[in-house]
Amino acid sequence: MITVHHLNNSRSQRVLWLLEELALPYEIVKYERDPKTMLAPPSLRAVHPLGKSPVITDGDATLAESGAILEYLVETYGKGALAPAAGTAAHRLYRYFMHYAEGSLMPFLLLKLVFNKVKADAPLLVRPVAKAIAGQVSSRFIDPNLAAHLQFLGDHLAKHTWFAGDSLTAADVQMSYPVEAAVARADGAASPKLIEWVARIHARPAYQRAIERGGPLTPA
Repeated sequence: MITVHHLNNSRSQRVLWLLEELALPYEIVKYERDPKTMLAPPSLRAVHPLGKSPVITDGDATLAESGAILEYLVETYGKGALAPAAGTAAHRLYRYFMHYAEGSLMPFLLLKLVFNKVKADAPLLVRPVAKAIAGQVSSRFIDPNLAAHLQFLGDHLAKHTWFAGDSLTAADVQMSYPVEAAVARADGAASPKLIEWVARIHARPAYQRAIERGGPLTPA
């Protein structure tokens, strides 16, 4: 039996969604973030030394990292579903977006989150300076890069229904967390195609079942 060590409001929601799409049986062990720090509880270190989520166990195997977990599940249990055939143009897109989600897009979203926290939570004595520095970093570096990524993704989805072509794949599952976060933070600047894609994934019964089992999701 596959066990998902699931942290509330986290990337592990993607693992639940994929398992629901594949109609695989699984169990959930739930963990709650610290309400002040928003960090995972120390008990997750008993499963994986870094104490991060998602982590799954499957028999003797313990796997961490969203992309690695999704690839393992598709390759082990997918029976050809949710991954294009190797050597095709769709497979090249699939592989690209499986890595792009965390390697290219997510770092800028995390930077935006961190610098927004700096502006909001800096000690009162240094807050004006902290806000000025954070504002400069955001306006000169983070926001332009995020805008470029949103443009790139919108242009791509203007040509493709899903990230790897005409069919849903695990690349869409991997892209869901950062794209949902990017659209939420775009202040109306996200392209209609990105907004339509988010609406499509939210309408999928498997996505809705994953939310029912894993809890509400507000991507960070």
